Amino acid sequence: MMLSDDARTRIDREVAKYPADQKQSAVMSALAIAQDEHGWLPTPLMDEVARYLGMPPVAVYEVASFYEMYNLKPTGRFKLTICTNLPCALQGATAAAEHLKRRLGVGFGETTADGRFTLKEGECMGACGDAPVVIVNNKRMEGFMSPSKLNALLDELTAAADRGEGAPGGTEPAGS
Repeated sequence: MMLSDDARTRIDREVAKYPADQKQSAVMSALAIAQDEHGWLPTPLMDEVARYLGMPPVAVYEVASFYEMYNLKPTGRFKLTICTNLPCALQGATAAAEHLKRRLGVGFGETTADGRFTLKEGECMGACGDAPVVIVNNKRMEGFMSPSKLNALLDELTAAADRGEGAPGGTEPAGS
């Protein structure tokens, strides 16, 4: 797995934000760019990021395995992450998570049989006032997620998948 020229250009823009001798400071952005391009971060891709940034591969693995936003294995076309920390749970996140599990027929860390959805349990997303909160593919945050709003979101994403829109770990449906 290699980084495309476009990915390298985007990483270079991130690297330019730091002093010349601190390229590794762009590792989080570089991993996000690589994941957007490939959908997840297999070891050879993380090795390529490490080479590109001039850092030891283990340092890249440490970052990728520490943060929940990085996918170390393939996910569904749409990764849904719901915060279930106490403030969100008190605002209905536990019930919202159970609704998603029932509707999708999967538990946390699982992907639907059709490959469309992976459901993840997330840590604080910094939006307790908007709880329950769901993040779609690490890019789009939806708040105040009642069962009807969850159903509407799932219907929207299913329709997008039917149209061939959206990609693992990356782009969202048109108009999102």
